[in-house]
Amino acid sequence: MANLTEGMIAPDFTLPRDGGGTVSLSQFRGKAVVLFFYPKDDTSGCTAESIAFTGLKDDFAAAGAVIIGLSPDSVKKHDKFAKKYDLSVILAADEEKAVVNTYGVWVEKSLYGRKYMGVERTTLLIDAEGVVRRLWEKVKVPGHAEEVLATVKDLAKADAGP
Repeated sequence: MANLTEGMIAPDFTLPRDGGGTVSLSQFRGKAVVLFFYPKDDTSGCTAESIAFTGLKDDFAAAGAVIIGLSPDSVKKHDKFAKKYDLSVILAADEEKAVVNTYGVWVEKSLYGRKYMGVERTTLLIDAEGVVRRLWEKVKVPGHAEEVLATVKDLAKADAGP
């Protein structure tokens, strides 16, 4: 990831979200945030990832973390995606691709020799102070949400102290 490293303050953003209204990273100061960037609503990997995070949402909440999924899809697509799969995580719509560019996850990709621009599946764990504590780049979906949850729990223990 070119623009962000562990230990940096995560850039704030305000984007439209599923269900109406907006979501800002700064509105969750005081809580950990799991921010997962995914390429496209209703594709196999993105669906599996969103379902996995939704399934563990209560465990993340118990560990003091909120989950935000972010893609360049529209709010209308997010709403349809969330309804179709009963997703309960926040889905932020970055249609202008400002946030994916700021975070360095809008990259050149290749499929069957064809080059195109898209989101590199990436997850960040941002602590209560807004600091990026962990980056997962080029994420493989199976087991990922569980790994992130384990890291969130470890962070909560470490921050609680002895």
